[in-house]
Amino acid sequence: MTRNISFFYILFLMCQFVLAQTESIHALKEVIVSDVYLKQFSNTQSIQHLNDSVISKNAASLTSFLNYNTGIYFKENGLGMVSSPSFRGTTAQQTVVVWNGININSQLLGQTDFNTISTRGFNSIDVKAGGGSVVYGSGAIGGTIHLNNDLKFTNTFKNDFQIYYGDFNTISAVYGITVATKKISFDASITRNSSDNDFKFIGKENRNLNGQYYNTSLDVAFGYKINSKNSLKFYSEVYDGERHFSLTSLNATKTKYQDYNTRNLLTWSSSFASFDTHLKLAYITEEYHYFEDINRVGFTSGGVKSFIGKYAIDYYLSKKSKLNSIFDYTKNNGSGSGIGSNNRDISGMSLLWKQVLTDHWNYEWSIRKEFSNGYKSPVLFSVGSRYTVSQVNNLRFNFSKNYRIPTFNDLYWAGSGNLDLKPEQSYQAEIGNEFHYHDFRLLFTAYGSKISDMIRWLPTNSGTWSPINTDKVSIYGAEVLLGWHQKWNKHQFDFSGNYSYTVSKDERTQKQLFYVPFHKLTGSLSYSHKKASAYYQALFTGDVFTTSDNSPKYILNAYTVSNIGVDYNFSKENIFKVGVKVANLWNENYQALPSRYMPGRNLTIYLNLNY
Repeated sequence: MTRNISFFYILFLMCQFVLAQTESIHALKEVIVSDVYLKQFSNTQSIQHLNDSVISKNAASLTSFLNYNTGIYFKENGLGMVSSPSFRGTTAQQTVVVWNGININSQLLGQTDFNTISTRGFNSIDVKAGGGSVVYGSGAIGGTIHLNNDLKFTNTFKNDFQIYYGDFNTISAVYGITVATKKISFDASITRNSSDNDFKFIGKENRNLNGQYYNTSLDVAFGYKINSKNSLKFYSEVYDGERHFSLTSLNATKTKYQDYNTRNLLTWSSSFASFDTHLKLAYITEEYHYFEDINRVGFTSGGVKSFIGKYAIDYYLSKKSKLNSIFDYTKNNGSGSGIGSNNRDISGMSLLWKQVLTDHWNYEWSIRKEFSNGYKSPVLFSVGSRYTVSQVNNLRFNFSKNYRIPTFNDLYWAGSGNLDLKPEQSYQAEIGNEFHYHDFRLLFTAYGSKISDMIRWLPTNSGTWSPINTDKVSIYGAEVLLGWHQKWNKHQFDFSGNYSYTVSKDERTQKQLFYVPFHKLTGSLSYSHKKASAYYQALFTGDVFTTSDNSPKYILNAYTVSNIGVDYNFSKENIFKVGVKVANLWNENYQALPSRYMPGRNLTIYLNLNY
C-alpha cells in the first residue's frame, strides 16, 4: 500500500482516549486515587486518560504505548533502546514522568528513558499537556506522564495472567493479583519482557546485531482504611533491566547498559472538620552500569538516592472553594564515575486555590517558591479557568511559569560541570474548546510558550565540553483530540484519535529544533461483537530535522506505521482470551534516528486469563 493511501487511512482511523474532566471540589471516596492533585487541580488543562483496556492492546514499553496513543514524539535509538520524548516541542528533560504523584525523572540526566518503564503494572496512565512545575517540580514544562496504581475498596478477588510471544523471540509476561475489601486493598503485579531483537533490516541482508534486552518489574500497591477519617497507602516498584545497544556498523564495539531502580512511597491521609491532610514519604533510587566494551573487564557507573517528604493541608472554605498548601523537602545523594560524591537539598512551599463561582464557571490558581543549595529558584505560578458555554460545549484557559533545574551531570561532571548554571524557565499559555454530544468528543487546544536559559553542552576554548545557559526557544502549536463510541445491539465501535502541529524555533537562528516534527497523527478503530473483537492502529510522523541548521541532507523522512489485532474470548465471563497482533502491517521502512532501523512486519500471539 502506498504512503498516500496509508495516510488517508490514518486520517480516519484515530487513537483511543478518554477526556478527563473535573467539576467537583471533592474527590470520589469509593476509589483512592494515587495522584489527588492531578484530579483536583488540572481542570483547566488538557488531560488524556488511558485505561487498562487501551494498555493491553499495546506493546509493553511506555515508548510504544504513548507513541501510538498521544501526540508525543519519541527519538528512539532502535527498538527497545534509549528513548527520549519531545512533548509540545520541548526537550526530553522538559517532560516529567510522575509515579503515583511523585516526579521520578533521573537526577543524573534530568529525563526518563521511556523504554525502562513497562506499562502493564499500572491500571491507568494519564497524559497532561502543558506546564505543571508548581505541583510536580523540575522539568514539567512540555507536560507530565502519570503512572497510576489506584486502589479500589470493594469486595474483590481477581487474578490476571497475560503472556505474549512474538517474532525475534520476544516474550512478555505479566501476572497480577487484586484482593480488596471495604477496608483493605492490595494490588500487585510482576512483569517480564525479553527479546533477542535480531530482526532483519527491510531491503537489506543485515540484521540488528547486539540488540538483545530483558527487564523485570515488580509493582505493589496496598491500602488500609483505619477508619472513615484515616487511611494508609503504600506503593513500591522495583525495576531491573539490561540492554545490549544495537550496532550501527558491523565493526562497531559491542556495548551494554544495566539499570536498577527502586521506588517506595508511604502516604497517610486524614480528614477532620473542614480539613484534609496528606503526608507522603518517598525513597527513590536509580543506579546504572555502562560497559563500553562487553568483551573487556570494567564499566562506569553512577546513581542517586533520593528522599522526598511532602505534607499537604486542604482546607474547604465552603462546598465550592478550597485552599491547599504543600510543604516539601527533597534530599538527593549522588555518586558515580563522572560526578564523584555530591548531594543537593531542596525545600519548597506551594499554595493552590480552586473555586466554583457558578454552575458554569470555575477557576484555579497556584504559586510555588523553592530554596536549594544548588541553584536559585524562580517563583512559579499557574492560573486557569473553565467555563461551560452550554451542555455540549466548554472553554478553558491556562497560563503558567515553569522551570527545569540543572542535573547532577550538569553541575558536577568531572572537569566539565558548571556550578553557576541557572534553572531553565518557561512561560506558557493555552486555550481549549471541548465539544461533547452524546458519545462524541472533540477537544481543540492552541498553545504557545517561551523558554529561556536553556542548558546546552557546548565546546570550550580548552577543547572540552561544558553546560551553559544559552538558548531561547519560542514554541506554538495546536492539538486536536477526538473520540466516538457507539453500540448497536451487540456491536460496539470505538473511533478516536489525535493530531499535533508543533513549531519549536531557536530564537537566534529561527530554525526548528531538531527531532521535533511539525506534524504527528495517531489513531485506531476498534470493533467488538459478542466474544470477538478487532482493532487497527496507525501512526504518522512527519519529516524530522536531525541537525540544528535544518540541513535538507539530514532529514528523516516521514513515515506511516500501522498495527492490526484480533482476539476471541472462549468463555462466558471473559476469562480466557486468545489473540494475534501484526505490527508494522505494511512493512514500512523507517528510522527514528539516523542508522537506527526499526523492524518490519512482525507477529505476536497472546493469551489472557482473568479469574
